[in-house]
Amino acid sequence: MDPSLAATLTAWRRHLHAHPELSQQESETSRYVQERLAELGIPFVAGVGQHGIVATLKRGGSNRSVGLRADMDALPIEETTGLPHASTKPGVMHACGHDGHTVSLLGAAALLRDDPSWSGTVQLIFQPAEENGAGARAMIADGLFERFPMDQVFAFHNLPGLEAGTVGLRPGPILAQGGRIAITVKGHAGHAAKPHLTRDPIVAAAALVGALQSVVSRNVDPMEPAVLTIGTIHGGTVSNQIPESVVLEGTVRSFRIGQREEIVADIQRICGGIGAAFGVEVTLEASRAGLPTINSAAEAELGCEAAEAAGFPVKRDIPASTGGEDFAAMLQIVPGAMAWIGNGPSEPGRELHNPGYDFNDAILPVASGWLAGVAKRALAASG
Repeated sequence: MDPSLAATLTAWRRHLHAHPELSQQESETSRYVQERLAELGIPFVAGVGQHGIVATLKRGGSNRSVGLRADMDALPIEETTGLPHASTKPGVMHACGHDGHTVSLLGAAALLRDDPSWSGTVQLIFQPAEENGAGARAMIADGLFERFPMDQVFAFHNLPGLEAGTVGLRPGPILAQGGRIAITVKGHAGHAAKPHLTRDPIVAAAALVGALQSVVSRNVDPMEPAVLTIGTIHGGTVSNQIPESVVLEGTVRSFRIGQREEIVADIQRICGGIGAAFGVEVTLEASRAGLPTINSAAEAELGCEAAEAAGFPVKRDIPASTGGEDFAAMLQIVPGAMAWIGNGPSEPGRELHNPGYDFNDAILPVASGWLAGVAKRALAASG
């Protein structure tokens, strides 16, 4: 990549990092991307699935088309990096690198625009609302694949802990199906000095957390990875009162379609048992789940070949992650693949979703180059 383009991409990425927006609030991010596309002279359609954008590059006589997707939203996390380009919005930061993903796709657009060697159509998909799982579905519902046809679709996610610039790909599941759960334990409030006159939801909730640890360890086949985590517990306001209720929230992650429903059924059974044992009412709410991100074998191999052709290090045995991605919804409709691209060391403070995280600008040329390369290779392979 030309050093001047790399410097431009770095400036764009740092601007987006300093001005993050949460899922379904990406109006200024979308505007910024539209301005950059206009500067590049690339036509686009805005407002796809609310804040989504699809830009289109066409060249030659081929009727083949490929999609490249990047996400744009940030997280409700208070940044602690202290960097000059740190978030200017209290409680909101790009802690997952979507600023880098967005700019990498802009970089790919610039590379493809200036490259006469390919023929066909490239659809550049700038997707909002990945973190809350709504963005891909919203764009699909707004006619993404009907309005902007594509034969294959590709994306990447940066990965701290993988050597910077290394491209990791595997066929089959690469990211898990995720879904939120919320459990309300309702008892009978009263004075902490007279627990016999209450039905204590805190004690019941504590027992419930312990009991839930048996779901994966004793009800899921050990050869099938799955995760059940309780991430928050809220209950009580003062030390000398037993509250009326406690709310627990968590997540379920799995890879096999249908397995989440089995796990939720196990959770429901345990909730019923705890409720009966402690004389409290336990209510489970399981939100609509995402989908496992499953790479097509041919497209995963094509992604590896594109990386190798560009001279990037390739890791074909990269393990699947129990993280989730709503890009999975696109892969249910069109064959494709999601790659990992190494972000460099992940020592404490540089992991994804950490307040000390920052996207590594040094990998922008690799990410943009891989996106452009995989698009060209897909179009060539399709004839």
